Amino acid sequence: MAWGSEAILVRRGARYASVVLAALMGFVLSTVVLWSAIWLFIPLSLLYTRGTWYFIISGLIQPAIVRFLHYTGIVRLGASRAGPVRSVTPLFAIAIAFSFLGERPDAGVYLGSFLSVIGVWLTSSRREGESEWKAIHLAYPLGAAFLTAISQNFRKTGLLIMPNPYVATAVTITTSLVVFSLSLVVTGQLRTLQGDRKCLPFYGTAAVVSATAQLLGYIALAKGDVSVVVPLINTNPLFIVLFSALFLRDLETINARVAAGAVLIVTGIALITYR
Repeated sequence: MAWGSEAILVRRGARYASVVLAALMGFVLSTVVLWSAIWLFIPLSLLYTRGTWYFIISGLIQPAIVRFLHYTGIVRLGASRAGPVRSVTPLFAIAIAFSFLGERPDAGVYLGSFLSVIGVWLTSSRREGESEWKAIHLAYPLGAAFLTAISQNFRKTGLLIMPNPYVATAVTITTSLVVFSLSLVVTGQLRTLQGDRKCLPFYGTAAVVSATAQLLGYIALAKGDVSVVVPLINTNPLFIVLFSALFLRDLETINARVAAGAVLIVTGIALITYR
């Protein structure tokens, strides 16, 4: 629900300022709040474990790169399209396991994959009255999905070594903040941080929501399996489509194809991960 809400807030705020500002605000707020809490309540000695390295590697990927791709996809494609397309993360996880771990899925996995692909096709179809977009823009949410699949496995590995989701979230987001800030300096994109103050209520709230979502995701990974947690997180397209229909009527068109596509994607993911 948090990721679904964040997508709507970013879509609204993007009318007034670049999504780069939204990403930076999210990183800064999360870093300040989490480290303040850790300093007061959690021993810093937990940082001196091997698990920290896995969180740093995860932070280099997600949310640093993933959030930028996700936000850009929302702006280019719309929240109700980018969200469901990004939710195919478990498909990439299956493909990685098939290629590198020698796993051989059963029939339910193949059926789920087929339904998810059909769902992406339905969700990605052009809608009457919407602004023009290019098929190449689908690379943004698909790229975010692929990198998320890799990152989540690093996170789970780190949590098996050092099972504190608060420290894990703080290290990951701090790494992302450093990487993202350096990329803005190197690429000369600091000027893109300018924008209308009207974006602040949307981006500020999105920052709080995304920080909450990150922390809840880590807590879930610490308590459960990746194969269960990741598909549950990827039910967010249902919330994105619902919230888009309620709060983005003036910006996006939600039709039966979009709703059916979101349902098929989530159903496919459920079949893939059924035990």
